[in-house]
Amino acid sequence: MFSAFQPIVYVQISPERLTLRNLKTGESIAEVPELAISAPPKPKILAVGPQARVAAASQPAEVVNPFAHPRSLVSDFTVAEQLLKHQLRKVLGNSLLSLSPCVVVHPLGSPAGGFTQVERRAFREMALGAGASEVHVWTGRPLTDQELLSRRPPPSGGEWE
Repeated sequence: MFSAFQPIVYVQISPERLTLRNLKTGESIAEVPELAISAPPKPKILAVGPQARVAAASQPAEVVNPFAHPRSLVSDFTVAEQLLKHQLRKVLGNSLLSLSPCVVVHPLGSPAGGFTQVERRAFREMALGAGASEVHVWTGRPLTDQELLSRRPPPSGGEWE
């Protein structure tokens, strides 16, 4: 499943928190999934996480949480992808010679009927667009580092794609 040299990043997504953990280094980030985006005509990301609200208070900007919607975990795909890309860079570092990571995306929550095929595909495409070379979507209980490093899904307790 994973290359021995490839970084593995476990990503847990909820409207309240975006958590990324680099399994090779142990580095972890857990922040509110918000971005401050400058006003058009050239919108750009001004700040991420808790700094987003501070940035928006000091200049014309909109604070967006791409994982807050009453019917779906992904409300703004493009912003979610940019947020994930930013956070992946933070947890992996900006080395020019680093390999693209394998990302295990774990959407948290349990919508009625489970996550749809469209939502699971959105998570996969989001991680690929953020720079992952390989993506697995896990729906179920939180995974341990040992389960992730064993290179195979746990026998029960969720769905692995």
